[in-house]
Order: sequence, then structure tokens, then C-alpha cells
Amino acid sequence: MKTRTLLVIVALCWCVAAVALTLPGPSQPSYAQSGDTTISGTVVDVDGPLAGATVRLQATDHATQTAADGTFVLEVPGTGPYTVTAWAETYYVGWAEEVSAGATDITITLTPYYTTDNPDYTWFSTESADGSLSCAHCMPCYSEWQADAHSQSAVNPRFITMYNGTDVDGNQSPLTRYAFNRDYGSFPLPPDLSQPYYGPGYKLDFPDSAGNCGTCHIPGAAAMPGMAYAVDVNEISGIAVEGVFCEFCHKIGDVTLDPSGMPYPNMPGVLSMQLYRPDGDQQLFFGNFDDVTRRVSYLPLIEESAFCATCHFGVFWDTVIYNSYGEWLESPYSDPDTGQTCQDCHMPPVDYDYFVYPEQGGFIRDSNLILSHTMPGAADEEFLQRTAELDVQVARDGTTLTITASVTNTFGGHHIPTDSPMRQIFLLVSATDADGQPLELASGPTLPDWAGDLADLPGVYYAKILEETWTEVSPSGAYWMPTRILEDTRIPALETATSTFVFTAPASGDITINATLVYRRAFYDLAQQKGWDDPDILMEEFNLTLP
Repeated sequence: MKTRTLLVIVALCWCVAAVALTLPGPSQPSYAQSGDTTISGTVVDVDGPLAGATVRLQATDHATQTAADGTFVLEVPGTGPYTVTAWAETYYVGWAEEVSAGATDITITLTPYYTTDNPDYTWFSTESADGSLSCAHCMPCYSEWQADAHSQSAVNPRFITMYNGTDVDGNQSPLTRYAFNRDYGSFPLPPDLSQPYYGPGYKLDFPDSAGNCGTCHIPGAAAMPGMAYAVDVNEISGIAVEGVFCEFCHKIGDVTLDPSGMPYPNMPGVLSMQLYRPDGDQQLFFGNFDDVTRRVSYLPLIEESAFCATCHFGVFWDTVIYNSYGEWLESPYSDPDTGQTCQDCHMPPVDYDYFVYPEQGGFIRDSNLILSHTMPGAADEEFLQRTAELDVQVARDGTTLTITASVTNTFGGHHIPTDSPMRQIFLLVSATDADGQPLELASGPTLPDWAGDLADLPGVYYAKILEETWTEVSPSGAYWMPTRILEDTRIPALETATSTFVFTAPASGDITINATLVYRRAFYDLAQQKGWDDPDILMEEFNLTLP
């Protein structure tokens, strides 16, 4: 599978500084160049030689594997001295310092890391900074994470207002009304729109329950014993406010998936993650480099889409709501030989060549292996504009103008739009005469009433439309209620959706054709109720004037 490497583990500044003390040279290895030669030795653990360990000249691509007897021969580009590292699965990275070219008796001893999890662990901080800010002194990825939606997962206005049933000013809709049927018991009624209404909310429907939102949005708090279904968004504090924070992701050592490779529906988010929080003087960070010394182990999983799976798949009342991971898995992008991972698209390479500042002891590395933590997605205009391609074919025959518009999902590794069922993409098509007057649509689709300001215009929507089972409210963003998928017109990865529009044209004179592809974060009425002001994003546009 084609992969790009993620950034290395996020650790405490003091931890990174300690790492830096083990590295040769100030910020980049300086090796004398006198022709290729070798270093040889053995990698062992407490029980003896280790086969299949990766041995590397630190911060370079000079690497080899140990043989069945734990021995290795490593080609090096000069005379040294070098730091030589070794790593094997379930072990910390080990190393030998001040190794000269030609050495034949190097022994690197690997220590297995602990396999327990301590829920009483206090997430890191320093005297001058708490939580992820502790990383900022040494790692440029901190500012990237700040701009990433993961850092806002516990506090973003759409999440908070949907959870509480409020608008952005804190006005709350009335609690959900219920009726009773002797065959079905209690069931919800549609909202009373004669009263002030600020949109749906989980707490309106289930005021006595915290829900499982925290398992993905506030995983640090949900990871505490008994808290997976007890984290109230309104009562969090400390590092929990940081949402998906740095250390949390780099404490994940494994995820649980079913035999098909999908998450279990009843184990969302942190419930399917194996954390390695330390006890006592232990410590462990997982990352994507196998040559970082001290308290670190390389984790191949962190380079795989499966690492993202459990928070990007969600089932409510047997209806699949979120499924960007499953859509990727079913697409050509999951092909191990020709595909791309989530990280390939959402963690593009940075424009610098270190993951620890050189003045803090960081090495200069290949910038293609150091990837951004901004994780562009649904709010990134440039990212969205690369996602789809719009092709428009126009034919004029007397008084008939035929426009055929095709939208291809060229870049999305999953359906577009994906995840939240509140999202839509609109294809809008128009034609005007020489005086700027719109031509009459003779045949072809128009947008539905729920498109709000775009309703009745010639166009097509790509969206997953939910209908609430009991209230029949549709389209609904209240996916925590029993719902059914009324329709799903989204475009799968690498597939094309084609629509035809026929307009009545004048017999002569110029005609101007315009077609646009527009992304919208939420249904029009819902956005109005909540006070969300996210602007539509223009993804693609086509213009043509016919004489």
C-alpha cells in the first residue's frame, strides 16, 4: 500500500530535549565522506539474539534487517562517528553511539515496552505549559494541530449546539415532546415550530444521558473507567477541552477491528483503542520513525488508515451514519499496491525538514517524510477544490440547448461529501440569453425545497438524506435518533455522476452557460436555526458563451 509517513510522536519538551542529548552533532549528523563501508554487530534482548529487527544509521535511509541469529551488516556512507539505532515490534528503539565505520562488534540491546494501561495517568504538562502546549517548545507540528479540526473536536460550535439543542448564542429549543402508544410505548413528536426553535439537540431528546459523543470528540475523558457513555460536553475541563490532543494519539498502540477490517458498531472511538498510559516511572510514545531514541517505539499502524477507523465510522440505531473509513476500504484507494491511505491525503508533506526544531537538537530529514498535522478536510477550500472535477458538454440545436454535466470524485478516497449527513454538494446549472435573462428549463432536475436559497434552481444534489423514523423530519441532522436513509446520492471514490439539462433557447443571439459545484456544511434551515455562518465553498466552475 502506498503510504506517506506521519510525524513522529508528540512528547514533552523535556522528553524531546532528553532525546536530543542522545543524538550526535548539533542538529544534523555530520559524517565524513570517504566511500561506502560497513558496520556489523548483533541486536539482542534479555533472552538472546533478535531476528528481523530494523537497524538504521540514525536520521538516514541507510538501514538493514537482522538475520535469524540477530546479526546485521549495515552499509554506511563515510567514516562516522555514527549513532546506530535498532527497533523491533513491541520494543523501545535501542541504539549505540559513537560508532565508527568498520566496527564489527556492535551490540544493541532492545527492551520490551510495557503492555499495560494506567487509567490514573495524568496527561503531561510542564511548569510553564499544560497539555499540548508542552509540545510547542520543540515541535512545529503544535501550531499545525491548533489549526486542525481535531484540536476543536470538543468545542466547535456545530458540535456544541447540536449536542445541547441551542443556537450559537445559547438559546435552547424546548425539550422533545413524547406521545404514547400501547403497541410502541413512548415515541417522539415533531418539534412545535409555533414556539422559538433553535434546531435539534441530543440533550433535548435524552436529557438524562451524556451519550457516547465523548468516545471520539473527547477521548481523553472518555478513556477513564466507566466514562465512555458519561462524558457531558458541558462539564469538561483541563486537557479534555483540547479534544483529540497530541499525547492521546501518540499513546494509541492498537485498534480493534472485526474480521472484515471494520470497527465494531458498539465500540466507537476510544472503546476500540488500546492505550499505553504509563505507571510509575515508565513512559512510552508511539511514532512513525524507527530511529528516535528514548521512550519511543515505532508503530506501523500509525501509517495505516486503520489508525483512523474507529472515529470515522459510526452506527446509531443500526443505521450507518459515519463511514468514511468503510467507504475508503471499499474503494480502489484501499488497494495495497496502488492505493492511498487517509494519511496520504489528509497529512501532506510540510515545507520544512525537521520534526524537532534544530536548535532543540532535531535532525534535518527528508521533508517528504515529515507530514502536516493541519489535516485539511471539509473546511479547507483548496483541499475541496482538488476533490472533484466538473466536465460540461453543451449542444445547441435550433431552440434547444442541451447541457450535460458530469461530476467525478477524482481525489476523495471516500464518497463525497462524507461523514456528517448534514453536508451537501450542489451542482448548479444556468443559461441566459444576450440580455442576461435566464432561459426556461424544459427538462432536467431542480433542487428541492430543503436547499433553501437554492431551491427550485436547475441542479443536482449529492448528499445522504436521513429521515427520522418517528417524527418523519427530513432531512435530519439528529442522527442520534432512530433514522433511516431516505436516499444517498453521494459520489463514491473515482466514480462519475452525470446529469442532463435541456433549456428552451432563442433562435439566435448569444447564450451564456454557467455551471458550478458548491459545497455546503449543513442544511439551510438547520444552519439558520443554529446561527452557523459557514459560507458555501465553490469547488468547480464552468463558463461558456455560445454565439
